[in-house]
Amino acid sequence: MDKSQLTVTAHSDASPERVFAVLTDWPRHEEWMFLTRALVTAGDGHSTGSGLAAFTGVGPLGFLDTMEITRWNPPHTVEVRHTGWLVRGTGAFHVLPRAGGGSTIVWREELDLPLGLAGRLGWLAAKPISAAVLRHSLRRLAELSQDRE
Repeated sequence: MDKSQLTVTAHSDASPERVFAVLTDWPRHEEWMFLTRALVTAGDGHSTGSGLAAFTGVGPLGFLDTMEITRWNPPHTVEVRHTGWLVRGTGAFHVLPRAGGGSTIVWREELDLPLGLAGRLGWLAAKPISAAVLRHSLRRLAELSQDRE
């Protein structure tokens, strides 16, 4: 299976604690993550082994991304293993303090590409669009995190 990595970053004036709190408030994902609703499916959603499900799409058209939290280190890191039929691989959010205040948010995905050559070719077209969507979502998270500090 082929793998592809995608990393995007954004800066926030909010503290790492505040960014991490908004980031890991799973039902609030629809406020910042493009066309995505998330919920906890197992555990408390704030510990290793907890299950998550995120539906990305409009109405019934979209896909379900199931995940398991594999690393939980607030307020700096949450890592997941994607376990769905379409999205497989690992993902991580890192919230790093910035000198002078605020945070840098790093979103990294290492995905298993299905379908051999067809999957690799499809990813060539999809990767720049995916990066733009993820970057847009992180900017929304950064702004949302600043609202209540």
